[in-house]
Amino acid sequence: MTLPGVAIERLHTGMLWAEGPVYFPAGDFLMWSDIPNNRLWQWVPDLGCRIFSHNSNNSNGNTTDLQGRLISCQHLVRSVVRTEWDGSQTVLARHHAGKPLNSPNDVVVTKDGSVWFTDPSYGILSDYEGKQSVPEQDGCYVYRIDPDTGDVVAKITSLKMPNGLAFSPDGKTLYVADSSRSHFSDGYHHIFAWDVGENDSLSNKRVFAEIEHGVPDGIRTDTQGNLWSSSARGVETYGPDGSHKGYIAIPETVSNLCFGGKKRNRLFITASSSVYAVYVAVTGGA
Repeated sequence: MTLPGVAIERLHTGMLWAEGPVYFPAGDFLMWSDIPNNRLWQWVPDLGCRIFSHNSNNSNGNTTDLQGRLISCQHLVRSVVRTEWDGSQTVLARHHAGKPLNSPNDVVVTKDGSVWFTDPSYGILSDYEGKQSVPEQDGCYVYRIDPDTGDVVAKITSLKMPNGLAFSPDGKTLYVADSSRSHFSDGYHHIFAWDVGENDSLSNKRVFAEIEHGVPDGIRTDTQGNLWSSSARGVETYGPDGSHKGYIAIPETVSNLCFGGKKRNRLFITASSSVYAVYVAVTGGA
């Protein structure tokens, strides 16, 4: 799925832990988080990089909603937050069942406007990526925010450390990475899949892929239904049937990725201290 003769570019370096890349088609620019440094960065083609926010509340995963507004998972305030056009912020989720969330990690928005996010405890394990706190939820879950009512519902409660998540192009399959082996010897290093039914019901949980090099973190799908996952050696690619297609070698542990560019055929990759980009032979999903 890579193109012959196409070089991998390093767009920027010097972060402590780069995460949450998100591309804005309306402005043709990329944004991402540097969690420990409490910053949001922006890269614009031909102009370069700048710090977009010096106080991101230790944001991690980012995405855009159907109106193109930034939605971020903020470790420090344990919330999913939307940035409005005037720069103000609206909290979409901070609690579940009357108790604070752990530390929202990654987030996607579906075609009906619902917001799905993962809530492992990485951001409250220490003060490095947030604030050390005692978990108040009974576990680490995957949640859905209803686009009409704002209700926060736990949709997946069977994982240990749910991390990246993505839907198939037709919306009929949900993929969730569990990266719990990063902190627990008996943890997962797997990507799980569920069938999505009416009213966003989930069924038929199964192992889609097992990451041999490190753990899966951020994941994305392309318009052909392939899945792209971060790993310790780069970016792994899988067919819709779970078959391993290959990988893109990156000289740092990859945390996350997204598709962008005017043709959505440019893969942006956050990896430890740097952000990379490479043109690929497929078109990324929304």
